[in-house]
Order: sequence, then structure tokens, then C-alpha cells
Amino acid sequence: MDQAVTPFNLDHTLRCGQSFRWEKYDHWWYGVVRDEIIKIRQTRDKLQFETFPEKMNTDLVSKYFRLDDALPLIVSRIDKDGHIHRAIQDFRGLRITRQEPWECLISYICATYKNIPAIQEMILNLSKCFGEKITVDNHNLYTFPKPKALANASLEELRKCKLGFRAESVFKTSKIIHEKRLDLGTLREMSYERAKRTLLSLPGVGQKVADCVLLFSLDKLEAFPVDVWIKWATLEFYGDHFERSFVESISRKRSITPNQYRKINSFGRDHFGEYAGYAQEYLFALSRSQQGICVNSSS
Repeated sequence: MDQAVTPFNLDHTLRCGQSFRWEKYDHWWYGVVRDEIIKIRQTRDKLQFETFPEKMNTDLVSKYFRLDDALPLIVSRIDKDGHIHRAIQDFRGLRITRQEPWECLISYICATYKNIPAIQEMILNLSKCFGEKITVDNHNLYTFPKPKALANASLEELRKCKLGFRAESVFKTSKIIHEKRLDLGTLREMSYERAKRTLLSLPGVGQKVADCVLLFSLDKLEAFPVDVWIKWATLEFYGDHFERSFVESISRKRSITPNQYRKINSFGRDHFGEYAGYAQEYLFALSRSQQGICVNSSS
């Protein structure tokens, strides 16, 4: 099916590190979204796509890529300075994805202290071991495992998927979700602050994981995840917004403390407003491009 959409850039959106389950073969992107396969490519301002097993699930594609977002309005609201303006120009059409909350949660627990190839490998291993295979165009893809499957897995099985120390957090959080002690869908209706506090109560969920889940799956576009690239952008572009002692302190180490995270996070949300999450993703893309980093580098 062809669908005209603008502004949208499929490659920018799928290469910016927010999701981990897309592969490109012969100019087509293939991804697994909510147990369905999306095969999609872009030619100028038109999207061509197919979905499997349900045919032509336009709603799935539109919701996942947030084609309902008024992107021109959003970028006009976050265009507060020359640095974000350049990012918007360089990565025009980049959109936040609307992922399935359960998969997003486990994916970002796995992402802790790992680079993108390692994250992709862990998620693929989990999906091969506990999901279901779907073959499209001779490509084998796998659905993401249900909470029950991971809650009933042994720690040894999870560690065989190369989760390392994350296996225990994945197991414990899966049990909480499977036993319905927390319904992730209810977080969408909560305030950002309350939803974040709820996520932080889960094993393996720190501030960055919580903000990523809120931004990429629960419609909290004011979330502003802070990683090494946003730390770099803060130092490089916005250092004069902070005390010299703070800038010197976060410059010394690759990681940041919880208090440092909160300070950068609060700056991002205050400076960019209700669409701070979009600003974060544009700055993330700009930071990596300025450092000459490709899609497979550490995030």
C-alpha cells in the first residue's frame, strides 16, 4: 500500500537508536510490532508497506510511527536555540515511535550498560527462545515473548540469552507484569511524575529506563531520557546553563550520578517544554553524527 506522509523520514526514525527490532534488506525495512510484521520503505514523501499476518493494517503503521503527531507544530515548539535548530534541519522528519509498552520495558532493562548490537542480540535471543517465528520473504522474524513466557523461564535460560546480570531483573519484572500486579497500560493515563515513580518501583528500572519507556511507548512526550549522548550535548551545547562546578563534575566520568541525571533531565524538560522528548531524540541524533558514530555504536 502507498501512503503519502510528510514530514517523515523513515531512515532517520529507525536509525536513531530508539528501537532495536528493525532490519533493512534490499531497501525494505522489516520489523516486528505487536506480533505483526511490518515491511516498509519510503520513496520521497510516500510510504509503501505491507503487514503480516493481517493484511494492510494501516492503523498499526500509523500508530507505531506516530503519523498522527503534528510534527511541524512540535518542532516549532522545541526550536528554542541554534543547536536544536541544526538538529531539526539535519534530521528533518525524525519521529518518535509508539512501541508496545511491555516489549519496550524489557528491551530497555536489557539496554542497561550495553551498546546497540549487544541489545539487539539479547532481544533477538529472547524472541527466538520464547517467541514465535514468522517467515516473510524468506526472512525469519520472531514475536516478542509474552510476560508469562519470561515469568516461567529459569534464570539459566535467560542467561543463555546473554542477559548477564539483567536476567534477574527481567525475570522479577516479568512476574510482576504476568501476575497483573502492575498494568502498564494504566500508566498512560497518569501524570508523567506518577507514571515514572511507578516504573521506578520495578526491578532493573532506573531513571533512564523509566524515561525511555515513558517516551517511546506511553505517550509521555515530555520525558527527557539522559544517556552519554545527551550528557555530551549538555556539555557541548548547554554548559552555560549550569554552574561551572557541575559541568566540571560531569565531565570527569562517563557515567552520571542520579542527582546529575535529575539536573540534566529537569533542564531538558524546562528548556524544551511539553515536547522535550522530541528535542532529546533530535539532540541524540546530532550528538552521534558529530562524533562520527554509526547506528551500531554505544547508546
